Amino acid sequence: MLFRRLAAAVFAVLAVAGVQAVTTAPASAAPRVLYYDASQAQEFKAVVAQGAQIWNNSVTNVRLEPVPSGRTPNIRVYADNGWPRTYSSSLGNGYWYMGRQAVNQGYFQARIAAHEFGHILGLPDRRTGLCADLMSGSSAPVSCTNANPNSAERAAVNSRFPAALTATTATARTFTWAG
Repeated sequence: MLFRRLAAAVFAVLAVAGVQAVTTAPASAAPRVLYYDASQAQEFKAVVAQGAQIWNNSVTNVRLEPVPSGRTPNIRVYADNGWPRTYSSSLGNGYWYMGRQAVNQGYFQARIAAHEFGHILGLPDRRTGLCADLMSGSSAPVSCTNANPNSAERAAVNSRFPAALTATTATARTFTWAG
């Protein structure tokens, strides 16, 4: 509050002296980036990327990106012969399995990947049986091919990852002579 009053006073004095303050555009919000490693996902690497892209197209406050070389991933993805499952250590961190048991039963692979990423993003299982609910998981029919989160699921993820400001207008000011 004191900083704003001081800044306003400085701008008023400069205006009287004929100097015009030009401010930058308002600060923009940047999504939090979570890095995933699908190197152990075996034949499911492409579907893991598809699951990440589904979330990237659905929410604004968080992005799932392949881990760059030399960086520790937030998320690791594995493949095995069991049922798909997630182990989350904290919001946005953990590992999950693309289990062949569900794939072999005919469940839609992109739905599995998006569902498991949903757990890492803080969403619980919701056994509604509805295909429209991504987090209903295997309670929805095997024929369900909806891999997109519904509006409530999208809103819940966005609320769990508040956007960070990338710049503040208070530190980016340009002064020009007005007269």
